[in-house]
Amino acid sequence: MSFGRIERTPGQVPMSDINVTPMVDVMLVLLVIFIITAPFLASALHLSLPKAESAQSNASARVVRVQLNAQGQIFLEDKPLPWPEFAKALRQRATQAASSEDGSLPEVQLQADADVAYGRVVEVMDLAQLAGLNRIGFVTEHKPAASKP
Repeated sequence: MSFGRIERTPGQVPMSDINVTPMVDVMLVLLVIFIITAPFLASALHLSLPKAESAQSNASARVVRVQLNAQGQIFLEDKPLPWPEFAKALRQRATQAASSEDGSLPEVQLQADADVAYGRVVEVMDLAQLAGLNRIGFVTEHKPAASKP
């Protein structure tokens, strides 16, 4: 019987490296989500609307949304337009609505910042009237009713 050296195969050695592949996958998915949602967040127009106790929501499909910001810029459906192009766009909307099945004209919902000069609001109303859009609604924020003592 000879006592010789027995060769043993080494067991598994603990891994000391961190596998970063799952972390990179998660980061890329988050990056894609942010890239897709960023334009929606950036296009939001922030207005400081006047407050009124009688404010009601009017959810109608036949609406043309017009916004005026504090600097006097005009937006049609969240897209900035110069004043001459705004007038043309309103006329196009009116002619499209008049040539539709029911022929009813949409309502112009005007969202004007509280700091906009009254003259600018009148200009928008005038352009809407000239385009043939006679129904104009003013959008406000709901103000809670004052508590009576």
